[in-house]
Amino acid sequence: MAARLKERYQKEIAPAISKEFGIANPMAIPRLEKIVINMGMGEAVANSKVLDTAADELRAVTGQKPVVTKAKKSIANFKLRQGMPIGTMVTLRGDRMYEFLDRLITVALPRVRDFRGVSPKAFDGRGNYTLGIREQLIFPEIDFNKVDKTRGMNISIVTTARDDDQARSLLKALGMPFRQ
Repeated sequence: MAARLKERYQKEIAPAISKEFGIANPMAIPRLEKIVINMGMGEAVANSKVLDTAADELRAVTGQKPVVTKAKKSIANFKLRQGMPIGTMVTLRGDRMYEFLDRLITVALPRVRDFRGVSPKAFDGRGNYTLGIREQLIFPEIDFNKVDKTRGMNISIVTTARDDDQARSLLKALGMPFRQ
């Protein structure tokens, strides 16, 4: 069974965007490429068990096993050595990506405290959107009683859009709640 957001994209959103921007070639229509979810764990330097719980939470949210990221450089001030595990990340593509985005937009974001919408300025100039989340508890998959510490995460939505305007209209059509 295909994701409902993917079906909606193919049937309604893609034709609307091609009409809006006058794109004749169906392969040039902006679409989602991947979603990268990253949890940087600075405290993993002192306590490596923190990384396991973060990885389990990320697995629960995405339904995919996260990769442990390692430090690229040594930084003496942070007591960091090259190759030390300092974070976890997941790259979602295909149906899993659409399922996650659907859950993020319809379930998780409305659970954010004092939510007025996401910033419309978080585009990078190449049609990609990055969203920072302060606590992982907005996802219903995470059990509130088992959480030892609130952790944030970065969610990067990578699109094939040429510029920010195309990406903005794509995400708006997919249901992303932008602030007015």
